[in-house]
Order: sequence, then C-alpha cells, then structure tokens
Amino acid sequence: MFSAFRKPTLSMSMKAIQQNHRSTIYSKPPKEKVGPLQSVFVLCVFAVTLLGPAGWIMHHIPDYQQRAPPRT
Repeated sequence: MFSAFRKPTLSMSMKAIQQNHRSTIYSKPPKEKVGPLQSVFVLCVFAVTLLGPAGWIMHHIPDYQQRAPPRT
C-alpha cells in the first residue's frame, strides 16, 4: 500500500519500460528457392523506388531555380 505513494525512481521506471520476455525464433527452410533473377529484379525495384524521386528532383533543379518566387 505504501509503495503506491512512493515517488517513482529511475529503477522503477526502467522496470516498467523493459519487457522481460524471451522470444525464440523458429524457422524452416524456404518452400521455394529464390533464384538470382528474382534477386536482381527485387534489387532493381528497390533502387528505382529509392533513387527515382531523388533523380527526378536533381534533374529538375535548373527548372526550380528559374521559377519566380511565389507572391505573398
């Protein structure tokens, strides 16, 4: 009962934040093998997805610099 009225300390708050569980990961071999063509395709999709918008902006920087500033 008196512990409810105590000022929380750092160790008490750390215990509340930490989770005491042990997760065990069980895995099995893949059902289908991933081939090199599929790997290359996925890497290309990631590259286009990540680098495409940056390339678009870099390509259009001169257009952005020539544009008149917005009127307020």
